Amino acid sequence: MSQQHSTTSTSQGGPDRREFVTLGLSLLAGGGAGAADADPAGKTKFFPEEFWRERMKPPADGKRYGWVVDVRRCFGCHGCEVACKAENDVPLGHFIRQTIYHDHQRKNGAVARIMVPMSCQHCEDAPCIKACPCGALHKGPGGSVQVDYDICCGHASCKEVCPYGAIYIDPVANQAVKCHNCTHRLEVGMEPACSATCPSEALYFGDLNDPNSKVSKIKAELEKQEKIAQLRPEKGTRPRMWFAVDENHAVSEWEEKIPREGQSYSTEAYSIYNWKKKSAETQK
Repeated sequence: MSQQHSTTSTSQGGPDRREFVTLGLSLLAGGGAGAADADPAGKTKFFPEEFWRERMKPPADGKRYGWVVDVRRCFGCHGCEVACKAENDVPLGHFIRQTIYHDHQRKNGAVARIMVPMSCQHCEDAPCIKACPCGALHKGPGGSVQVDYDICCGHASCKEVCPYGAIYIDPVANQAVKCHNCTHRLEVGMEPACSATCPSEALYFGDLNDPNSKVSKIKAELEKQEKIAQLRPEKGTRPRMWFAVDENHAVSEWEEKIPREGQSYSTEAYSIYNWKKKSAETQK
């Protein structure tokens, strides 16, 4: 796995890996005040706030990175995915970001295909950070949710709680992998590889604290037009990704295609058998 994913280092005064893993696993297995919150089935979800509070705080850099995805403009070229894979050495069969296809029938009877470029939502209240037993998930520059590969133990709790299926566990390194907003590119004044590559200008990224940034301007304009929405806001994660939508691209049309907790992006999304099945459904 490319070391471009790693954003912090224990050599910079961070917590020792053994301390984090020992504390996390003891909380995971223990009971009482130190135990993690669990769902009705008894499956561990979140650790006590004192375990993740500092990691949820972004650096004091004054930036607030976010995304606007114009679903109306994407034509499914996969340029963002290819650029992401090349930039981050993502292996075959795995994705940090993926374009979701959805066929639906419009009001005029025509069948149309919606393409939705998806990746980590970089949530304000990130559940993956709360669930990580080894303390590897944290907020990086601009509030980007990132993984420290000096600490990650591959427990996969982060994947189990992500409401957007944006994390996968690398089968070789046995560590969590997700979008990190191409922090290594931002540090040298470049934008993320995906948005820099997109030929249809469907991906907008930047500092939401800067009213003059492109992403802030497009977000403000869409809010005026009431053509902006977020994915699964009921999860309460306060995602930093917004979608430009209209009557033919409403979130409710394609939301069901987006992976959920415990899932990751899949190559099955491009299966012609799935296309045929969905096309048949729209004809009913």
